[in-house]
Amino acid sequence: MSIAQRRRLSTLILGRFARSAMSRVGGPMALARVWPGRTDRLIIAPHDLRTADATRAAEIYAGRFVFAGKIVTCHSRSIFDLEPPSDDWDAALLGFGWLRHLRAADTAITRANARSLVEDWISNPPRRRPLTKRADVLSRRVISLLSQAPLVLTETDSKFYRRYLRGLARDIRHLRSAALDIPDGVARLQVLIALCYAALCLANQANQIKPASRKLSEELQRQILPDGGHISRNPNALIELLADLLPLRQTFAARNIPPPPALLNAIDRMMPMLRFFRHGDGNFALFNGMSGTPSDLLATLLAYDDTHGAPMATMPHTGYQRLDAGATTLIMDSGPPPPANVSHEAHAGCLSFELSSGQNRIVVNCGMPINGRETWRAHARGTPAHSTVSYHDASSCQFVERTAMKRLLGGAPIVSGPADVSSEREFVDDGTLLTSSHDGYLGRFGVIHTRVLLLSNDGLRLDGEDLLAPPHGSRVRGHDADYALRFHLHPAIKASRLSDAHGVMLVLPNREVWTFETPDDKVELEDSVFLAGSDGARRTQQIVIRQNARQVGNIRWSFIRSSASASATHARRNAHREPQLPL
Repeated sequence: MSIAQRRRLSTLILGRFARSAMSRVGGPMALARVWPGRTDRLIIAPHDLRTADATRAAEIYAGRFVFAGKIVTCHSRSIFDLEPPSDDWDAALLGFGWLRHLRAADTAITRANARSLVEDWISNPPRRRPLTKRADVLSRRVISLLSQAPLVLTETDSKFYRRYLRGLARDIRHLRSAALDIPDGVARLQVLIALCYAALCLANQANQIKPASRKLSEELQRQILPDGGHISRNPNALIELLADLLPLRQTFAARNIPPPPALLNAIDRMMPMLRFFRHGDGNFALFNGMSGTPSDLLATLLAYDDTHGAPMATMPHTGYQRLDAGATTLIMDSGPPPPANVSHEAHAGCLSFELSSGQNRIVVNCGMPINGRETWRAHARGTPAHSTVSYHDASSCQFVERTAMKRLLGGAPIVSGPADVSSEREFVDDGTLLTSSHDGYLGRFGVIHTRVLLLSNDGLRLDGEDLLAPPHGSRVRGHDADYALRFHLHPAIKASRLSDAHGVMLVLPNREVWTFETPDDKVELEDSVFLAGSDGARRTQQIVIRQNARQVGNIRWSFIRSSASASATHARRNAHREPQLPL
């Protein structure tokens, strides 16, 4: 392990111990200080933007709880007493977000069912499970109990009303305690958002609104970058946070309290990023932990975007590039890995890109599954799971690998990766030229990866060149200098290798035909996996070119859209001359 890796790891460990020490020092007296007293009523219930499905209310009434791809039937027993099939399932149950499905049905039966389930929960505190007090679960439960209070408290008696508020106050006290020992990133923001909701929605908490708003403002200024991206570089963080921040802004307005400027500024910066990451089919590009796009929720969030303009081309602080021409869209990761303390979900996908034509995605990254993430995490985070170059089957980032260290740090953060990532955009006669490079392989193998992309003005052609070379005056290190260039294809794409082995014909679902060509190298079609599907992992294919950096340091390639039939495209490919890209 290098000195830089040791320093990065030491910083993570010290930060973890510091948070634990703060939590122990706080103790019961700290809880008394931060929770100013009992509340006797709910003033306002915030709006829930997350999609509700009224048909799921019947399942819950029948005792069938379907979360995170798992089904548990309680058979007249308390659902909270049953063994959860997975942590994801347990987090969904204990977050109480499912109350919105009961509210969507809006019947006397679903209201009674909601009251019964909540009563079952708040009346039996001794049977808590470890996940109950996890910060993200706790914050989701507080927000859910506040936003779904009209469902639970309608037509109820005063005794249940008081028990409901006591249970909610108990969770808020635990939430304030959890704020002292919470991982950095989205979870920390969610805790502060939940505490703001509590201060605004409950009576006798007026003196908590200002300090809660101040802490949230400070964290938003730190975590939301100037271009609107999140510090973790995970596109999904934008969706999760905006789903809570937009109703929070409304809640301030409903209380006739001016929202904090930092909240308004953060929302204004984040909204354009929703359009930046979208392909023509509405799905987000799969970078740094992004899984399947919640299309209904995304559509709701976009309705709050007042600009409705074209997405920006460059996100310099978050580290992404976007090229649009005609019906073609290309989105590329052009940034270094995020800080170590928020890198637990980050991927080694520097200089990978995704390509789409209209409503059809062509080139993708493997992404992350919505459920069962632990099974695929190691594979999905590696560079070979991305549409870029991997050198010697290694990733451009290195992750914490020891099991004991993962348990201590709550996952596998990045301990080293590209430090010098550059990207330059130029408008030329033929189109838009994007030149990027990273040094993620420099320390271990002595090479720098440079990628040049040229998207034509009409969007009908994408030319690229990937170069692996040592810095000027140096040599490639080691005896093994093999590398592979991969382009993972979306499962809807039908791919067939051309007879000369220098190209692949790609047929899109709308019968549009593209051809992948490389003039100097042999192409292979290999199996791959698309992890971000709504129905789980799906088999797909990947275009692979293998070379040795000592013999061939660069690979030239092209994606070309054809207006002719598939057979005509096959016949003409050898007559098409590839343009030279400047390096």
